[in-house]
Amino acid sequence: MSSVAPQLLEPEKPGSRATREAVLDAAERLFAERGFEATSLNDVGAAAGVSRGTPGYCFGSKADLYRAVLERCFSDVRSAVRSGRERALASGESADKVLAGIVSEYFDFITANPNFVRLIEWEALTGGRTLEEVPPHVEAAQEALAALSAELALDPDRPDEAAQLLLSVIGLCWFPLVHSKTMLRALGINATTPEFLQARKRHVIDLVLTGTLGRSPSRLPS
Repeated sequence: MSSVAPQLLEPEKPGSRATREAVLDAAERLFAERGFEATSLNDVGAAAGVSRGTPGYCFGSKADLYRAVLERCFSDVRSAVRSGRERALASGESADKVLAGIVSEYFDFITANPNFVRLIEWEALTGGRTLEEVPPHVEAAQEALAALSAELALDPDRPDEAAQLLLSVIGLCWFPLVHSKTMLRALGINATTPEFLQARKRHVIDLVLTGTLGRSPSRLPS
């Protein structure tokens, strides 16, 4: 019954918000699984439970739909990092707790959104050409750099310091997820268990704070 409903509603409102979100969700999943080249608009329509022509009606070309998927992903990750910082700032905690909140929120986001990780890996394999055209990609990076610089009072004449720290945080968080079935499996580690993810997040936060501030916080975000 429920599988028929989207097809009955679609002719009336092919460009509705609900339809657009369904198309974006299906496109994100398929682009993450197969990559851009191996995914067609027909595939997306079928996966979204809409007609074959609806993805094109809502977004135009496949390239436009792909950009929309990436834009939504980076808007989401920017919101996650921002909310972590805002909550930590509102608590009146010290700089190390604020930084820990930022790292914790980012780690939680990427572990809860494996499609995001896979999409960026596909972009890396294909030269990252589409990312150059996605404004939220640049905005997310700039906002993260600004947050790190502000919380750690980094030298404004040394912008490379914040960039290097951001690269370290991203690498520490991403590696176990990207190589969960290669390097980690060879080490006998199951990177999908809640226990591993919690331990990994605490390790990353501790390592970052010890390396940047010379100390580990007494209470880390859970």
